[in-house]
Amino acid sequence: MKHLFLIVFSISLLSCSETIRKEDRQITEVQKTTILPTIDGKATDNCWNTTTWLNLDQNWLGNAYTNKDFNGRYKLLWDEKALYILVEIIDDVLYDQNDNPLELWWDDDCMEVFIDEDNSGGDHQYNTNAFAYHIALDGNVVDLDKNKNPILYNNHITSKRNTEGNRSIWEMSVKLYADTYIDEEENTSTPLSKNKKIGFALAYCDNDTSKERENFIGSVFIPGEDKNQGWINASIFGTLVLKE
Repeated sequence: MKHLFLIVFSISLLSCSETIRKEDRQITEVQKTTILPTIDGKATDNCWNTTTWLNLDQNWLGNAYTNKDFNGRYKLLWDEKALYILVEIIDDVLYDQNDNPLELWWDDDCMEVFIDEDNSGGDHQYNTNAFAYHIALDGNVVDLDKNKNPILYNNHITSKRNTEGNRSIWEMSVKLYADTYIDEEENTSTPLSKNKKIGFALAYCDNDTSKERENFIGSVFIPGEDKNQGWINASIFGTLVLKE
């Protein structure tokens, strides 16, 4: 009987482990920078010339769109203090219908940065296992807390957008925080280092004056019909590997 219990217990542990384990997917190597970009939305820093563009082209929500309506790409760099993101968005209409940054923020044009600091995957809907940062056109950064309430995380991401015509350049500096993060307390960001793996996805909410967003375009392929999982399930994120 004792042996039977041990077998059942071992199978249970294995099953639990399989449930929470995240396999690396869409692996992207990110180069370290020794020259920090100026977060001004102009993309004129030489450091951005050392890395290549990546596609922002997976339609997670909405009907098919044209390149005139939306086209996106991005670059990544890192140093010990932060992850740096440069995004180029071609969008014929920028729309911000909600003045309150804590109301219906996903229905305005905005960037979304999904970060899983330890690349562990799993649920993060109302916890800090991972973050789903929404960066509004005015720079406010929103995610949900453990009480299911939206709060501002403006000290996690420094961003600047510069728009000329239908072309917007976003530059961002993103601090990373471990899953021990507690909203009500003072937290220290995680230092980054060579070979560290980070769960990551990027997305854009596009709205051309409708009541609700018309498209949600992401950086990673999500199988199946339900592709709006990034704000709940960190296992759909891609994996960044930090290199020098």
